[in-house]
Amino acid sequence: MNAYPFSLFKRADRACFSVSFKDANGKYLRPVSTGKKTEQEALQAAFQMLRDGIPQNKKPVTVQDLSFKDMLRKIKTGNEAESVLAELKRLGWVKGFVVKDTSQAVDFISFLTTFWDWENSPYIKEKLRKNHGIHKRHCKLQGQAITLYWEPFFKGRILGDITAADIDAFINYMADKNLSAARKNVIIKAGTKPLRWAFSKGKMEIDPTRGHILFSGDETKRNILTPIVVAAIFRATWKNERVKLGNMLAAVTGMRCGEIQALRFKDLGKDCLYVQASWNKEDDLKPTKNNEARTVEIPFPDIMNSLILQAKENPWGVSPNSYVFWSEKSSDMPIHGTCFLDGLRKALTHIGFSEEQAAKYMFHGWRHFYTSYMIRKLDKKLLKSQTGHKTDVMLAHYADHCIEGDRELIQAKEREVFAGILPQKVLLLEYKGDPKKAAA
Repeated sequence: MNAYPFSLFKRADRACFSVSFKDANGKYLRPVSTGKKTEQEALQAAFQMLRDGIPQNKKPVTVQDLSFKDMLRKIKTGNEAESVLAELKRLGWVKGFVVKDTSQAVDFISFLTTFWDWENSPYIKEKLRKNHGIHKRHCKLQGQAITLYWEPFFKGRILGDITAADIDAFINYMADKNLSAARKNVIIKAGTKPLRWAFSKGKMEIDPTRGHILFSGDETKRNILTPIVVAAIFRATWKNERVKLGNMLAAVTGMRCGEIQALRFKDLGKDCLYVQASWNKEDDLKPTKNNEARTVEIPFPDIMNSLILQAKENPWGVSPNSYVFWSEKSSDMPIHGTCFLDGLRKALTHIGFSEEQAAKYMFHGWRHFYTSYMIRKLDKKLLKSQTGHKTDVMLAHYADHCIEGDRELIQAKEREVFAGILPQKVLLLEYKGDPKKAAA
């Protein structure tokens, strides 16, 4: 009976003796060479290995290490591997792990790309199934952000391997990009939103998106026109009168461009519009941005009559579903949204603006114009019913512009509040310096 904690033997095809050590259960481990040709020398080498470790390239390996490696080699299933990793995690030796052929083991960029893929995204399908607002154009732009910025940085990584440190590194990477703070944040959220969704669905063990600080900076405000300029451009002759009508409608209602494009004959009331849909080239007709229809009041008979006449001139025929602002190219689509913007800028140059100055104004600026001038005249609840804003915060964002008469109003209110605390005549302190400087 072998009393040694190992077995010493020599194979016929080997010059040196080999030794197999026993594990804690008394089972022999894989043999290793002693490097010795005689049994006595091999015996001494085996005891030395038992005491000092088995020599390896970098450092000696103990019999316990050899036993552990042998155990790992015997793992045959993913469940067995996961059990070992879970125990290591419980003991605090690993923070997380990714098992092959699981949801976490997918390619990270492929996951992000699919997340924003309109046809294949489970996230988008869930949003649509629950009647939440989401548009193809938004998904397309987010997908472009993934391709342009996330893919170069994370190419080759897997989903379950992404950590909070990786997101921090990406945010630092974005800091060097010559983009506005708002644009950087949009790009970052194109990847962090899918990660948060993956965590909420149990596809990741940790949420790597929490606790990060995004970029700050003053958001570029939309330029809005003064009433004097607006009056001038609407009194001017436009090359395309229906483009002029679209701009006029936006100015007095604050409607979005897509909502004006989506107007159909059945949406025209006696002195109001029924805003039920929005249009863009990716989505065609979709529900409004907040998924809610609304009635927009139009107390201007000339505008309403012009809209009705405009709708009746549709060359593709007039029906309840025919477009008010129809396209000359197709009966299935309305006028292109850029026509409204081009018309606005041409009108501005016609009344004296330079092309550079005109280029600073966007069609969406009408929404800011309307909200800025109406917020002081109308209760917020009523104003939101017209603009379609869901919160006071967003309403205030659109109304955050200096408008004509602000300075005079501020001065009038200052006089009203503070005049009583001042004496009838305010005496200046006597100046004791150079009289010439005092006069200056």
